[in-house]
Amino acid sequence: MATSRLMPRHIDAGRSILGTIAKSIDYGKNPDKTRDGKLISYHECDPRTAAMEFTLAKRQYASITGREQPKEKDILLYQIRQAFPKGEITPEEANRVAHELALRWTKGKHAFLVCTHEDKEHIHSHIYYNSTNLDCNGKFNNFLWSAIALRRLSDLICVENGLSIIRNPKPGKGKHYGAWLGDDRSPSFQQRIKNAIDAALEQKPASFDDFLRLMEDAGYTVGSGKRITFLCPADGELPAQKKPTRCDTLKGDYTVAAIRERIEGKRVVSPKVRGTEPPAPPKLNLLIDVQNSIKAKGSPGYERWAKVFNLKQAAQTLIMLQENNLTEYTQLSQRAEQAAARFNDLGGRIKGIDARLSEIAGLQKHIGSYGKTRDVYAAYKAAGFSKKFFSQHEQEIQLHREAKKAFDALGLKKIPSIKALKQEYAALSVEKKKLYGEYHTARQEMKDFITAKSNVDRLLRYNEQEHIEGGGHEK
Repeated sequence: MATSRLMPRHIDAGRSILGTIAKSIDYGKNPDKTRDGKLISYHECDPRTAAMEFTLAKRQYASITGREQPKEKDILLYQIRQAFPKGEITPEEANRVAHELALRWTKGKHAFLVCTHEDKEHIHSHIYYNSTNLDCNGKFNNFLWSAIALRRLSDLICVENGLSIIRNPKPGKGKHYGAWLGDDRSPSFQQRIKNAIDAALEQKPASFDDFLRLMEDAGYTVGSGKRITFLCPADGELPAQKKPTRCDTLKGDYTVAAIRERIEGKRVVSPKVRGTEPPAPPKLNLLIDVQNSIKAKGSPGYERWAKVFNLKQAAQTLIMLQENNLTEYTQLSQRAEQAAARFNDLGGRIKGIDARLSEIAGLQKHIGSYGKTRDVYAAYKAAGFSKKFFSQHEQEIQLHREAKKAFDALGLKKIPSIKALKQEYAALSVEKKKLYGEYHTARQEMKDFITAKSNVDRLLRYNEQEHIEGGGHEK
């Protein structure tokens, strides 16, 4: 039963636009409420620089459109609060649902943050989205019945995700979570079935049939035709379910296959919901040379976008340098060289392992052929290398010769056993898999440091050029 509230945010008395936006967003990003930022997701912005990005978009809007409202009337950003009753949802799932709500509500045209708080009994999310769109040429249309439209969209998403909604909602603006509770606190039928499944599995049933008996003992009607179904019984004030729920529609850890795996110990249920992790921080990109860009010369809109892009990348570069405690240019150069050297070293080691794996695979093939054709070749030799014998056993003799040629090329004095080769192959495969993880990390690290160094080089050249053009250099 999710509740939602839409709140436009104006400039605070005595604060700047940036200060007002930062204050709002900082409340949502509170690490004590968002599990050190793990319950934060976002769209087209970086949580670390979101306030600056929102403010910059407003300046671009004024520059592009020439329109500017009085500060006290201008809506800087919007805040949506979506809350769920106790036990209805996990924080990770709440963040995913709120992210979907924000994406569909803004149609992906506005940058936003989703900050899910777990400091209270009811899980709730704060969504902050910029009133200015991503193209900086328009603003969000806060129409007359937007709060009602938001509530309907929130309800629709909750139904799609098997969550309960408020039945017969009361009219009124600005209703907070507690005001909606009343007698409508019931969880959805799907949630009740999931809770019952968890309770039954906690009793460690020995088989799936034992699990079904435990569900029946709990009062649930079990249908065991082509599809396993469950029907919720009445429970106190909670109503009985009229139409059964198919087990496989519960998805995730509650399908028939998943329940069997949980019974057999092959699946351990984790409270973390797949796909709800905050997206990875935006990757560092090279600055755009606006002055020499053909697109910039032919398109004022592209030039404006490129300058905004460069500001964002410059801010991300600065954050990266601060996080890695790189205060001097020589340190940055050394880290870039070290990252490249490590990447190349890992790449060489992986290539060496690949070569050995191919060699082992070939050896296994030749050893098998050699063993199968050894007697035939011995008979061919005993027959004085008879042409007639060769014509009768040409394929076996050729395979034997190829195998022996391969052994000679490797300088093998003793042919290794297939068992030993399989053990070596398995060990090398494990090592290669481990190295691949390090390889991908090293590749990204190398790219980040080289990109950061290139950006710093570009920024230093920009500063030097501006200094010369401004006439501030000394001779």
